Amino acid sequence: MKIEISEVANLPSRFGSFKIQSFKEGIKEHLVIFKEPLDDVPLVRIHSECLTGDTIGSLKCDCRDQLEYALKAIEKESGMVIYLRQEGRNIGLLNKVNAYALQDKGFDTIEANHQLGFKADERTYEVVEFILAHFGIARIKLLTNNPLKLDSLKGIEIVERVPVIIEANQFNEHYLKTKKEQMGHLF
Repeated sequence: MKIEISEVANLPSRFGSFKIQSFKEGIKEHLVIFKEPLDDVPLVRIHSECLTGDTIGSLKCDCRDQLEYALKAIEKESGMVIYLRQEGRNIGLLNKVNAYALQDKGFDTIEANHQLGFKADERTYEVVEFILAHFGIARIKLLTNNPLKLDSLKGIEIVERVPVIIEANQFNEHYLKTKKEQMGHLF
């Protein structure tokens, strides 16, 4: 895996003062937002890009709420958010919008992906281990509800799973229920 690594830069934000560094893997450019000093067992959130949620504030998912929760937590405790460019569970923006259209017709998030020829979740996490190794991190406290993330990190010791509890709303209630009941998310 050939990965280009940027310099480290400061990122003052409404959540606190962080450092950022980018990792370019092929055409995908991932971002690490971190608060120093990094502990021996830092708090880590692996967050996949969600343009509609993270940027526009869509209420159909809980992505933005999870990202904000993580940024607030690492501001208090130090740690990092690894922001992966894997839009729509890695099916891309065009297909994500098509999946949204199918959800508007009554399909749940998994059925919509299947209708488009995709698995329920197409994401991969190999680059996460590379990024953590770059920072000299072998043990983490992982901010997640997703069992796939817990199972995917083979070379990293997950000392603790820290749940990310977000309040449901009328637009994402069915989505969250599907994640829990069909994808095994730990709410």
